[in-house]
Amino acid sequence: MPLRSRLQPITFGLALASAAVAPHLALAQVATNPPPAVAGAAPVTIEHIKVHAPSIEGNLEGESADRDVLVVLPPSYARAPQRRYPVLYALHGYSIGAEQWSSEIHLADAAAGAFAKGAQEMIIVLPDSKTIHNGSMYSSSATTGDFETFVSRDLIRYIDGHYRTIADRASRGLAGHSMGGYGTARIGMKHPDMFGAIYMMSPCCLSPRLPAQIDPQSAAALEAVKSPAESSTLPFGLRAQLASAAAWSPDPKAPPLYLDLPTKNGAIQPDVLAKWAANAPLAFVDQYIGNLKQYRAIAIDVGDQDGLKVDAGKLHDVLDGYGVANSFAIYPGTHTSNVATRFQEFVLPFFSRNLKFPPAAEPARR
Repeated sequence: MPLRSRLQPITFGLALASAAVAPHLALAQVATNPPPAVAGAAPVTIEHIKVHAPSIEGNLEGESADRDVLVVLPPSYARAPQRRYPVLYALHGYSIGAEQWSSEIHLADAAAGAFAKGAQEMIIVLPDSKTIHNGSMYSSSATTGDFETFVSRDLIRYIDGHYRTIADRASRGLAGHSMGGYGTARIGMKHPDMFGAIYMMSPCCLSPRLPAQIDPQSAAALEAVKSPAESSTLPFGLRAQLASAAAWSPDPKAPPLYLDLPTKNGAIQPDVLAKWAANAPLAFVDQYIGNLKQYRAIAIDVGDQDGLKVDAGKLHDVLDGYGVANSFAIYPGTHTSNVATRFQEFVLPFFSRNLKFPPAAEPARR
């Protein structure tokens, strides 16, 4: 049996778990279709900065609290020094960082194209959440650090303090793809005081994991890992399990990985699975309906060849059932193939419509 198929049962809804997308996710960086070209689009400026995150200090994995961040400044930013802008915070997926995701979504071209086609100009911020096991899950953990607070507090505070932003929740958007879609769901549900609209692209990890999904052979391979160095040689799916465990079942008394796995000596650990379930948006969404109703707009999209469309549809149905206004689209594509087009043609226009922008300047009087 091929290795990828054998590992699928324990991947807990990550993008890599879907048979439809697994071939694309065997590599950290994937090729994606470029967005439709827009002739004459004015270029954006991309700055590479470091942002210190007090929320990530002191984590047990030794993750740096100085995080790489990409900041996209719109074409008018330099020539309009008095103008202030809304900000879109955009979260990357598992196994890649902000730099790699900017390539997957063809960031410079997609942003310039969207603005040229009429989307109102905004600042776009891509924080890097890659960790020793390739992803923080945008969660709060003593092992990885509190990436949830990094995105929802530390990063916003820094960007508002160093760029000409509109420092108001109504002028902030949150979006993300795959693990970043999960992060958008998680952070969006908990922090409506910080954002005015959210967009989940192919969100992963929405469902609780069941004991029947645990493959004994794969579980044994995970239990055999005794150091971070050994984890770096694991197949993609197994390494994602360590990332999930570091985020959702941290254990400060279990060095050197400081995490608990869903099995121990081959036996299922119900308490660990319960912790993982507590971090699944479809399990906790009912607690945050009031928060979700505070958003001006919520969107979810997913490719028609992406196995994640099932859970994405379930989340949409839950929101509909509670009367939470949201849009849901299944578009032609795999997990990754058309994300750049979606970003240019749908994500940025969505925030252009739903964030609060400064009033248009009045024409000069003669």
